[in-house]
Amino acid sequence: MEFRDSNYLPAALLQSLEGLPGYHAAAFLATHLAGAAPTSIRLNPNKLPATAATAAVLEALSGADVLPVPWSRYGYYLPQRPSFTMDPFFHAGTYYVQEASSMFLEHAVRSLVPVDVPLRALDLCAAPGGKSTLLQATLSPGSLLVTNEIIKPRAALLADNMTKWGAANVVVTNNDPKDFAKLEGFFDLIVTDAPCSGSGLFRRDPEAVEEWSPGNVVLCSQRQQRILADVLPALKAGGTLIYSTCSYSREEDEDIMDWLLENFPLESVPLEVPAQWQVVTTESRVRKAVGYRFYPDQVQGEGLFLACFRKTDGATFQPKKQKQKEVSLSPAQRQVIMPYLQEGADLFLLPFQQEVLAVPSALAGDVALLQQQLYLRKAGVKIGQPTPKELIPDHELALSTIASKALPAVSLSKLEALQYLRKEDFRPGTDLKGWALMQYEGHALGWAKLLPNRMNNYYPKGLRILKEISPRDLE
Repeated sequence: MEFRDSNYLPAALLQSLEGLPGYHAAAFLATHLAGAAPTSIRLNPNKLPATAATAAVLEALSGADVLPVPWSRYGYYLPQRPSFTMDPFFHAGTYYVQEASSMFLEHAVRSLVPVDVPLRALDLCAAPGGKSTLLQATLSPGSLLVTNEIIKPRAALLADNMTKWGAANVVVTNNDPKDFAKLEGFFDLIVTDAPCSGSGLFRRDPEAVEEWSPGNVVLCSQRQQRILADVLPALKAGGTLIYSTCSYSREEDEDIMDWLLENFPLESVPLEVPAQWQVVTTESRVRKAVGYRFYPDQVQGEGLFLACFRKTDGATFQPKKQKQKEVSLSPAQRQVIMPYLQEGADLFLLPFQQEVLAVPSALAGDVALLQQQLYLRKAGVKIGQPTPKELIPDHELALSTIASKALPAVSLSKLEALQYLRKEDFRPGTDLKGWALMQYEGHALGWAKLLPNRMNNYYPKGLRILKEISPRDLE
């Protein structure tokens, strides 16, 4: 166990927390000084629909010694942190490594919105993708999830993680929050996990301590207000706003609740939270809005603040009726594409440059509208590039849930799977020829083209594992 110096946390931070609901100075400090942080994952129900498949993944991670995260259907604590980099299940998108307190978003969403009907949802500050993958797994499969990140490199990481998750009903955007005001009343649900001073992550990320200051707390509070003001026009009347931070500071938490209620047509919406979860209920000083605080000395997780609101007035989006047509796909192109897709899947095929994207047909109009108003980093699933003779399939299709179950596939051992993920050349034991999915325990990792005497490895170069394979990685 790692132990830290007693001056590890800023004195100004500790002083600012005195008097906050649920704050116990001695226990809080002791937990941070110990340095040990729990490891948790959230399974992907799109790729693990069966109990046996779930058990196989959990067994590979830590044996059977896992405990459920109480506020998440798919969340689990692991007894120790494995090497996720050297786990083929991780690269196949069967789970996401997410801090447990953040999974409380699932409880909030299930409590406040109907998850059995299609909705339009926006995760505004989404990278690297933990809350976005959670939303996708929680909402109805017919929903549209727009997941946004303003910083370009982080938007690329977000797109990679959503690709790994595999769903076709997701659009990744790279926009400033103010750009969404053009979509007035468009979203049923907006989640804003706002950039903050980060004090809730000090145990997990000690380097963040050096960046904390009272002045930075004030700057973050001002930034949070701008972000919320910019995006709120896009929330429809009756829609739900979920606001969260990983900060303990009142200025970024309870004071923001008061600011929202004083400036916008919103009402605070409390949640039913079982007492045994040890989540602290808090109220804002002026409007008595209800929020929830997570302290690492009381929950098995990091610091988190979350509050929920309902919009009481405002516009509701009025769509313009326009019929979507697949005008650019020739019969020859469709002939090479369709065998790669699940039979009966209701998909709209959208030509994009030399390639083809697939989105659920019911969402085609919304995706077209988003394309007109925003910068789209990713939309649906990129199928690949059709040529006169064949489809050159894209990595997104390999990891998606819309790929045909009848596609040629090669089952790899763990060593072969890691060699593939390192983009090494090897010859798997198979008589297959042509394009084939490389699979580990039934889960696709990517594409390879099998030739008479060699294999061409098409795993994306930018995603390859750089670490050398050790005997321990094969245990």
